[in-house]
Amino acid sequence: MTRSSARNLIISMSCLMSFLIPAFAQNNFKLKYQNSQVYAGIEVGSKGIKMSLIEIGRNAQNSGAFNILKDTSVNTDFISFTKPTFDATLNGFSKLYQVALTDYKIPGEKIYTVISSGVKGQAEKDDKMNWITQLIDAFKRNINEPARSVPVIDVVEEARLSHLGIIPDSRRYTTFLIDIGSGNTKGGYFPNGNTRDLKLFQLNWGTKSTHNATDKRCDNDKSLANYSKQLGRVLLSAENAEIIYAVNASGSYNMSDNIAFSGGIAWSIATLAFPELIENSVVPVTYEDVVKFAERLERNPLSYSDSAIASAMSASGGNAALASKEAKRVNQVFDQRSLMAGTGLLLKIMRQFEGVWEKKQFFLVKNGQVGWISAYVDNHISK
Repeated sequence: MTRSSARNLIISMSCLMSFLIPAFAQNNFKLKYQNSQVYAGIEVGSKGIKMSLIEIGRNAQNSGAFNILKDTSVNTDFISFTKPTFDATLNGFSKLYQVALTDYKIPGEKIYTVISSGVKGQAEKDDKMNWITQLIDAFKRNINEPARSVPVIDVVEEARLSHLGIIPDSRRYTTFLIDIGSGNTKGGYFPNGNTRDLKLFQLNWGTKSTHNATDKRCDNDKSLANYSKQLGRVLLSAENAEIIYAVNASGSYNMSDNIAFSGGIAWSIATLAFPELIENSVVPVTYEDVVKFAERLERNPLSYSDSAIASAMSASGGNAALASKEAKRVNQVFDQRSLMAGTGLLLKIMRQFEGVWEKKQFFLVKNGQVGWISAYVDNHISK
């Protein structure tokens, strides 16, 4: 592990500990729905561990009745498959579970724990599936729950659950959902008028894997100009070798009116580029909007700092405090180069839907990280 990686790992764990220290008011949740219940979802992803506390209303799958009460993450880079990142991931996984159980008083049966498809895919590629098994076994020992279920979700099921949890029922069969994760991109749509037959869309590229591939190409020249040049080469290769084929093979262009993007980069762009819509969970966007964001990000990244966004929102009379808070969260998760990598990947995918005769409606989904858990919980409590 490099000195820089070790420093980032220490910072990530420090952020986690600061999250754990405060005394939480367990009964002060601001609930939106009647007859609702609170659940926790904890996911080990390619970049780190995410925990969401979610209020689930009745029949959430049909109505989209879920409310994010708390959302936190810690970056541990599990897919590096090193002893330090393994230990950090195990520590974060165990502590977030205890926070949900002890501080928020959520019963164990309402806490769902899962390993993402991105981790599974990278582990299979690197012949490291035993690392996942060891992590799950150690986690169960740490929390003293030997019978706890920690499923390793495959890409098809994760895509299906995400669609059911994110897309409202009214747009179920006209929307193509694409989740850009850290290690991979997955998604799909339902072409046959039912939610059993998912047409899968999958790429072996995500925000972090694109950034890592670019960084490797930079060699000794770590300048931003060289990074931008190498990023263009990485993305062009990904486009020609994989993205064009995957979109065409999905048949989604002819079958979908709406293209919804979720994942960390979708949340980031929606938050930084559209602070005036900070209270909206879904933000409509055009290809040109994202191009402008990418250009400004490279030329003047400080214009997307939390202080700059707060000033702009104050001048316009918007919710400056919330916009600044969310912008700060984005900038803690992604640095300029990671944002450039994720935005570039998003643009390459969006470009495939920029038809001459038919224009698609693009959406950025901010709360996509709770998609799988809201659908998973709703499926179980509906039985």
